[in-house]
Amino acid sequence: CRRWHRRRAGLVGMSVNRVYLSIGSNVDPDTHVVRAIEALTEAFGPLALSRVYRNPAVGFDGSDFLNLVVGFDTGHDPFAIAERIHAIESANGRLRSGPKFSSRTLDIDLLTHGRSILRQGRLVLPRDEILRYAFVLQPLAELAGDELHPETGASYGWHWRRFCDRWGQPQMVEVLLPLPPAGAS
Repeated sequence: CRRWHRRRAGLVGMSVNRVYLSIGSNVDPDTHVVRAIEALTEAFGPLALSRVYRNPAVGFDGSDFLNLVVGFDTGHDPFAIAERIHAIESANGRLRSGPKFSSRTLDIDLLTHGRSILRQGRLVLPRDEILRYAFVLQPLAELAGDELHPETGASYGWHWRRFCDRWGQPQMVEVLLPLPPAGAS
């Protein structure tokens, strides 16, 4: 896991929050996941990356997804981040007219924004999916195992162990992709 320095990221003097995003794709996922990482790096600076996992589609019959979580420090508010990730999804052919559970060229979700708890329209922080789905919780626990969930007060590592105790170890396959080097734009 790469560590960040505020000075290097140009964030000295700003109110900075650690942000985690989930990334998923099941339509040409090798291409779209790499494009997402490149666009997010360009928008927000160096990223910490979890491993990339291949998972079956949830809620519909479809191709497997590639999923990972990325983290970064930012002075941007959650609404500005959500707007930017929406633009990245759209630039990669994301269509929003279909059913909620369907194939995606790119799905990027804002999971956390520091210790913020927010329920405003479609923006919910922390995302409920963190504690519901292995493909979100496992890579988040990998990057931020000691960090605390803003609502439960328990660490993501603890939540992951509890998830595995309750449901068993999920069958997620690690995938190696030609990802851009950490901090590259």
